[in-house]
Amino acid sequence: MSVLPVELRAMPLPAQGAIIGACSGGMIGAIVGLVVGLLAYPPTAWFAVFELGVPAAIAGGVVGVIAALIVEAARRLKSLIATVIAGRREDTTRLP
Repeated sequence: MSVLPVELRAMPLPAQGAIIGACSGGMIGAIVGLVVGLLAYPPTAWFAVFELGVPAAIAGGVVGVIAALIVEAARRLKSLIATVIAGRREDTTRLP
């Protein structure tokens, strides 16, 4: 088994989103950069990998953090709503 999934699960959700988003965005950007670089001017195709891969990794990390924060907020809101509903049920049973 790999150690990476275990380490990733131990991290907070926003950090997980940033790492997954940056890695996937960077890989997609690097592949697109390689293809564009090979089509445009093959001797400098390696630079196109970084030229498109790094900004894609940064954008992927930001999108990953934002998505993880939305998920975290939704989970907390769901928990809060469930607590409030459970509290109301307890209060109604105590009435005479």
